[in-house]
Amino acid sequence: MWALAGRSGGRALAAWVPGAASHVLPGPRAAWRDVHGLRGSAESKEKVDMSRFPVENIRNFGIIAHVDHGKSTLADRLLELTGTIDKTKNNKQVLDKLQVERERGITVKAQTASLFYNCEGKQYLLNLIDTPGIQAQTVANFFLAFEAQLSVIPVINKIDLKNADTARVENQIEKMFDIPSDECIKVSAKLGTNVESVLQAIIERIPPPKVHRQNPLRALVFDSTFDQYRGVIANVALFDGMVSKGDKIVSAHTQKTYEVNEVGVLNPNEQPTPKLYAGQVGYLIAGMKDVTEAQIGDTLYLHKQPVEPLPGFKSAKPMVFAGMYPVDQSEYNNLKSAIEKLTLNDSSVTVHRDSSLALGAGWRLGFLGLLHMEVFNQRLEQEYNASVILTTPTVPYKAVLSSAKLIKEYREKEITIINPAQFPDKSKVTEYLEPVVLGTIITPNEYTEKIMTLCQARRAIQKNMVFIDQTRVMLKYLFPLNEIVVDFYDSLKSLSSGYASFDYEDAGYQTAELVKMDILLNGNTVEELVTVVHKDKAYSIGKAICERLKDSLPRQLFEIAIQASIGSKIIARETVKAYRKNVLAKCYGGDITRKMKLLKRQAEGKKKMRKVGNVEVPKDAFIKVLKTQSDK
Repeated sequence: MWALAGRSGGRALAAWVPGAASHVLPGPRAAWRDVHGLRGSAESKEKVDMSRFPVENIRNFGIIAHVDHGKSTLADRLLELTGTIDKTKNNKQVLDKLQVERERGITVKAQTASLFYNCEGKQYLLNLIDTPGIQAQTVANFFLAFEAQLSVIPVINKIDLKNADTARVENQIEKMFDIPSDECIKVSAKLGTNVESVLQAIIERIPPPKVHRQNPLRALVFDSTFDQYRGVIANVALFDGMVSKGDKIVSAHTQKTYEVNEVGVLNPNEQPTPKLYAGQVGYLIAGMKDVTEAQIGDTLYLHKQPVEPLPGFKSAKPMVFAGMYPVDQSEYNNLKSAIEKLTLNDSSVTVHRDSSLALGAGWRLGFLGLLHMEVFNQRLEQEYNASVILTTPTVPYKAVLSSAKLIKEYREKEITIINPAQFPDKSKVTEYLEPVVLGTIITPNEYTEKIMTLCQARRAIQKNMVFIDQTRVMLKYLFPLNEIVVDFYDSLKSLSSGYASFDYEDAGYQTAELVKMDILLNGNTVEELVTVVHKDKAYSIGKAICERLKDSLPRQLFEIAIQASIGSKIIARETVKAYRKNVLAKCYGGDITRKMKLLKRQAEGKKKMRKVGNVEVPKDAFIKVLKTQSDK
């Protein structure tokens, strides 16, 4: 794992902890303990004077780790050591409050906690922001933190495992990131071994925030939740000044004025305080009733004391898009409300209105990755009891337009396509572009050949190959994003018996031979199943979709032709046979011409019925085909 510390006041700090067998990034956690006789337990509602903590005694940090590498367990131990929670056997994922987090064993929603820690006679305030686990960008996030000049504390977790090889992990960290092995802290978060060294390192290696308490209030909204009785609860980091109950504040984003009803810190439950000061992290309730009023990255300031808004956060770039529709259109408004509330505290999800002839009104949603999409869908089901249809995930393609008329129509030469149904014809464009990522695979030597074969099958281009030590190799490949977005990670784990790790980072766009593949039922295009594929893989993908549709569609009184086409060219076909009456049942003999006449008449009737009959794809057939595609 790596621990990353911030350059400036109030900013969340990241941490990465490399596990003995893999990288682990723990998440920020906060805790209250008795300070100068003040009780900080979760049960106590006594207001605590936050002015007791000068800026030089504040540390802001976060724990960043790959999924399932012990981040939440380490946070639990930090909470126990600082007296925030009692030490019991039931302390598992204390800050993970959502059902989906406990079921999957991962952190989904960032949580904040304020820990009080006594070190060498001084009382320190440690603000921990527990970040969600990272699916496949651990290495990339380390370099982002490094470029941002954040302090990094490497922590090797899970040293209690039988196959733990801490020396090998130390060598890997030194070779890959140029961090001396003596800076690594070896811990077992599960057993609590050497965890106190992490707290010592946070105080010694992370600088205090650079803030100014004498300046007017300037606070950054970095997260928020919605309470149906109290409205929006905003998590804020104060860069300048102070805020207290009764203050009138203004949102730089909406320019609306609010009166502060309550301020406080989280330990990990809400603990009201008289005031919050610059350098501190806490929550604020100000009567915001609309979910759109608390934008993540917004700046809050005092009424009639305007300030320069903080830069906020860089907008997250969606990497995966999918259509979302209610199973029953009568639930549209309820689903709309649920999506708005979820996107309030997950600003990385982009939402665009969409509609479908078969599925009705819905949305086109953009996500950071497949895990992000799955978790979002699961939260909708669990927290809002919403039942949705999710279409096959796609990636954003680009097209360079060829004529001045089209450029004038679209108002730009290069357009982005997030819906395959809107993919422009080849005659209208100069070239197509697909998103690519630079993937890093670390694997034991014995699996190298199998993994290289897998990468070549996914149209990847090898960029580098480095032997980290005698047993492990690091491969770097340039992947088309569409080739890894659904099932690459599962295939990699299967080939390597779970030992290979995969990280990737955005690498822009590259030219590609892309084609739009239509799915036809008796000659009519099914818009919901339109997909964009690479020219070389069109046949295999088209055949697979046709086969799944054949198994899903109910038989009719007429034959159904299921076809995959590229333009006017049919590349794959399956047929659903018609129900057929045995017209020869009463013919017990006689001339063969009589039988032929009856069969010919039946065939003509079927042909006529096929011309006038419409094939309506049942909703459950769509769901079955789409789910099977994502499972593949």
